[in-house]
Amino acid sequence: MTNFTFPKGFLWGGAIAANQAEGGYLEGGKGLTTVDLMPTGKKRWAIATGSLESFSPLEGEFYPSHEAIDFYHRYKEDIALFAEMGFKALRLSISWARIFPKGDEEQPNEAGLQFYDDVFDECLKYGIQPVVTLVHFDVPVHLVETYGSWRNRKLVSFFENYATTIFKRYKDKVKYWMTFNEINMLLHLPFIGAGLVFKEGENRLQIQYQAAHHQLLASALAVKACHEIIPDAKIGCMLAGGATYPYTCHPDDIFKAMEKDRESFFFIDVQSRGEYPGYAKRFFKDNHLNIEMEAGDEELLKTGTVDYIGFSYYGSRATSDDPEILKQISSGNVFASVENPYLEKSEWGWPIDAKGFRITCNQLYDRYQKPLFVVENGLGAVDEVTPEGEIHDDYRIAYLRKHVAAMGEAIQDGVEILGYTSWGPIDIVSASTGEMKKRYGYIYVDKDNDGRGKMERSRKKSFYWYKEVIASNGEKL
Repeated sequence: MTNFTFPKGFLWGGAIAANQAEGGYLEGGKGLTTVDLMPTGKKRWAIATGSLESFSPLEGEFYPSHEAIDFYHRYKEDIALFAEMGFKALRLSISWARIFPKGDEEQPNEAGLQFYDDVFDECLKYGIQPVVTLVHFDVPVHLVETYGSWRNRKLVSFFENYATTIFKRYKDKVKYWMTFNEINMLLHLPFIGAGLVFKEGENRLQIQYQAAHHQLLASALAVKACHEIIPDAKIGCMLAGGATYPYTCHPDDIFKAMEKDRESFFFIDVQSRGEYPGYAKRFFKDNHLNIEMEAGDEELLKTGTVDYIGFSYYGSRATSDDPEILKQISSGNVFASVENPYLEKSEWGWPIDAKGFRITCNQLYDRYQKPLFVVENGLGAVDEVTPEGEIHDDYRIAYLRKHVAAMGEAIQDGVEILGYTSWGPIDIVSASTGEMKKRYGYIYVDKDNDGRGKMERSRKKSFYWYKEVIASNGEKL
């Protein structure tokens, strides 16, 4: 039993993404997306960072997104399992290329629209609120090849057409929306985050921040359209969150940690406050970056601010201004971090820091004074199936128990949190590595890293634990 209660109507659930779960990568008229070009193995990282150009699948490579866990055909079975756990919400994304296969068409693909109608209807049948992300790491490949993706301002109008089409179609079914998933990932994995590919000699930083400006404009337009078309809806932004700790109490380390946090806060500052912060303007000046803006851009950003702050949390980070300390940088996560000697690590080298979750919740709420929505949190681990077919994932339960408790403490601190959708309630393809063995789910999917397996679903021990958490509204952890 906990010594606190969660708010009435708290949205407990889980989160998946179209590109990591659906499969059916060319079915129903869907076009190719950026993630469909990311194989497993050595080439994946080069493509993800925008260093290797690839506009079509390569021979002899395995692309896990092409089949993923076949949610495209099995969504009824999967949603029924989520309902069995008592989900109040399911965060999922729409694949832009299912609706506009090339991304720049004027008229949408009806088969794609119907698919999401069917998925949302299935959720609502069980009383599960869809929480929908418009873009979760997938840009139609045609937009990358033809326009250079988000470096080109034309994508703003293409995205506006896509968002408006979606809002009009699902206005009676979806009341919680987000614009771009982990928008700050544009700086770390540019191809995953924004479909950016760089040529030799290009100024990467200039291209990234120009693309960021275009995404921020697109986000503001989507917010405005959502408010006009679905007045009773809430639409948020989405940050890859996690507080950055100074390695020591040396003022230089503390300032460096502040700068690292601001790299990510920059996006949310604009989406939440509606203007470029002073520190960003100085950063542009110091780095000789010229962000091209048009008349009306600043006004648009001001009028298109979000209703809530969605964020993911997997762990904290640490940094230092000391070059010797920086030699200890951990490669476990996409966010380069000095190893924190006070924290345990996951099998993939990610720091495990439940107190950091509480800190991040307070940090974001203090900064923005808007409701938060925890839309990703979980532990990627290797799960072993016993001869009896059981999966005893006590390590996952221990991780989640501590993090849910930390979130409860943050609520007691006065932080307003709308809900908690843990990442990957069913095993899905890892975004960073393309693996299946890096599992997050309460539901096991029989599939390995090479695509072998029967795809059968089975309940892990954590399935029953989370079911009780939801039934007790967080009282029984």
